[in-house]
Amino acid sequence: LTRSRDQHLSADKRRDLAARCGWDWHPTTPDVQGGDLLVNVTPIGMAGGAEEHDLAFTPGQIARAGTVFDVVALPSETPLIVEARRQGKPVVTGLEVVALQALEQFVLYTGVRPSDEQVQAAVEFART
Repeated sequence: LTRSRDQHLSADKRRDLAARCGWDWHPTTPDVQGGDLLVNVTPIGMAGGAEEHDLAFTPGQIARAGTVFDVVALPSETPLIVEARRQGKPVVTGLEVVALQALEQFVLYTGVRPSDEQVQAAVEFART
């Protein structure tokens, strides 16, 4: 976990949250040396924002990651996702997160679980 642009959590709370999840907490992203999963939970890369064209992490940090996850949904292809794909990294996009949330809501409301193919078709439809 790194310092968030959202200052609602104090450093102590961030450190505690990271420890409860089994992670290390670093106050800034330059300390990040790599790992299995690199996650952006900030608005960096979000369409219409001041930082919509910025990378949440450096290309070097992305290179050291196993998988890159960006929760920003619009656009689904954020600068972080584009760079991670360019480097050949597996990615999880914000659009995929939205689709999974919608799937679970659909299941709760209807009691019906769509097939993996139907979910993928919905994700592809949402990209257009």
